[in-house]
Amino acid sequence: MANVPKRVQDRLRDGLKKFLPIVANARSRDIGEADTVIIVTDVLSAVFGYDKYSEITSEYAIRGTYCDLAIKLDGALQTLIEVKAIGIELKDSHVKQAVDYAANQGVDWVVLTNGVIWRVYKVTFAKPIDHELVVEFDFLSMSPKTQAHIDLLYLCCKEGWSKSVLGEYQSYRQALSRFFVAAVLVSDPVLEVVRRELRRVTPDVRVELDEIRSVMTAEVFKREVFEGDKALEAKKRISKAAGKALKLPSKGNGKAPLEEVNAQEVSPSSEVPGS
Repeated sequence: MANVPKRVQDRLRDGLKKFLPIVANARSRDIGEADTVIIVTDVLSAVFGYDKYSEITSEYAIRGTYCDLAIKLDGALQTLIEVKAIGIELKDSHVKQAVDYAANQGVDWVVLTNGVIWRVYKVTFAKPIDHELVVEFDFLSMSPKTQAHIDLLYLCCKEGWSKSVLGEYQSYRQALSRFFVAAVLVSDPVLEVVRRELRRVTPDVRVELDEIRSVMTAEVFKREVFEGDKALEAKKRISKAAGKALKLPSKGNGKAPLEEVNAQEVSPSSEVPGS
């Protein structure tokens, strides 16, 4: 996981201690959307580090109405935030309008929250416009004593945003999706290794790459990982990367790949996007 600066860790821990009882109390009272927006604004400021007066705004209209909140950094729109009442169960349809507007404005990220459940989506600029769930957490399940929770919340912080850790996390999760892994496993370089091993085990039998690929796609793996838009996108990216030299991290650079937070520790419903 990304290295979270100590001052940010301290703010996250202090913010959780302060707002966990506030959010829990708000849920028990089943407050309405307007009051939920107030709490979400305070969480964005006190926990995630955005300036309440210069970086959090509600000025962006969406087809005659207004998106509940938005984040602006250095005057540029970065994220649209759709807020529902704390007792409302979040649905994907709640965020569609904000996603469409974000795409029209060239904004990459949209947040959907009811103050308890937080979902962060990456907008996909395609036809039609789509969105991918990158981060989901239950605020009330976060603990200031659990480092994994602090690391997860850092993805949504202003400091993490400035270092693009959310984008890195998305790339990490995407690389581990079943579609990408499947596409890699049936790529020519991997199939060459499989064919070599088959020849070693059965030296009198010769098979072609397409024959191995056919068996793997039809019988070894589930068909669904090779079908649909996500599978096609994975195949395109694997093909595009073919022939590129693998960049290995230099020794002693102190950098490690962004690790995935234990899904069960964060939210029972969390899934790898695209899986």
